Amino acid sequence: MIKTITAQTIELDDDILAVEEVLEQLNLSENLMKNTVGIVACHYEFVFSNVYKAICEALPFELVGTISPTSAVAENSASLLFAITVLTSDDVEFDIAITPSLMENPQEVIAETYRSNSRETKPALILTYAPFILQNCGDDYVDALSEVTGDVPCFGTLAVDDTLDFTHCYLLAEGEYHREKMAMVMLYGDLSPNFFVANISEDRIMEKSAVITKSSGALLMEVNERPVIEYFSDLGLLDATETQYAMSTLPFLLDFNDGSPKVSKVFIALSEEKYAICNGRMPEGSTLYMASTDKDDVMLTTGVAMEQILDNIENASLVLIYSCIGRSMTLGSEQFKEIELIDRCLKGKVPFMVAYSGGEICPAQIMDAKAVNRFHNNAFIACIL
Repeated sequence: MIKTITAQTIELDDDILAVEEVLEQLNLSENLMKNTVGIVACHYEFVFSNVYKAICEALPFELVGTISPTSAVAENSASLLFAITVLTSDDVEFDIAITPSLMENPQEVIAETYRSNSRETKPALILTYAPFILQNCGDDYVDALSEVTGDVPCFGTLAVDDTLDFTHCYLLAEGEYHREKMAMVMLYGDLSPNFFVANISEDRIMEKSAVITKSSGALLMEVNERPVIEYFSDLGLLDATETQYAMSTLPFLLDFNDGSPKVSKVFIALSEEKYAICNGRMPEGSTLYMASTDKDDVMLTTGVAMEQILDNIENASLVLIYSCIGRSMTLGSEQFKEIELIDRCLKGKVPFMVAYSGGEICPAQIMDAKAVNRFHNNAFIACIL
């Protein structure tokens, strides 16, 4: 059994007061059990103001998490919010592993870190946190974890901030902040996590699909044996490809043609060669669909996911949610609307935490007790413990 306690502070200027607020809410003397870990999400200003480090030093357990431009725990959401979720248990155990730099051979680095830090028995779940690194492909992270663990379910996020060039997308771990490392929180014990993924309604998918015929990792070069820029031209999207913001409401959906659900990926920029740089691998042979989303569809798909979650929270100790920053951008001036919906659904029923993401890690489905781990973009993902 896992017990969950959440806390938050908006105190940026006084780290002593921030620590007092968090400790009062957590009430550690009454709540801590034998094994404990904390999951954190906060704006990068909490790092620079020393609040993050002060809270880490005040707690008798490790914090792991990411920077997020907006985060929330029950009844509290804000851009400048420090949110913490504490998992504590007598029979579930938590191990934390931090990789070296992921800038070279990330798959090998991740696999070796897991092998060096894991137990003989498999974890029931791995919570996975890493920075958004433009040069790297999140699918590589997920594939490495799936292969080395034997398909242990992985759930987590890539950090994202609100700067134009993703300067402060930090992993938070060990009381420090990291721009090139990944953290794994391995949960051992009798756990049966449930996962939920929502991205784009089927009726928002454009009819003109294409087969990816040339790609290299996250670089999409050709579809239907033609340059991808011609595909964009056929769809009337040449002007939109000049900026990421214009394409933020036009994500891709990939069908791997293996029977698993479609996975969303987003366009980041055009390369000098007019290739599409995407946030995730674009495998050759996959079927590519363009989709169009808006604030109504974001709210609709989140609402459907919340209905499914509400049907599965009996005896749950936590609902942990990450939503793509693209969904927040689509909401425009109503950026808190998705979080407000989550709060209305879950408040008073189960502890929860919400943060925004630069790439979502979540099993797309569970078949025959086997987790099919996927790296998503433009997705809403949830894990029930």
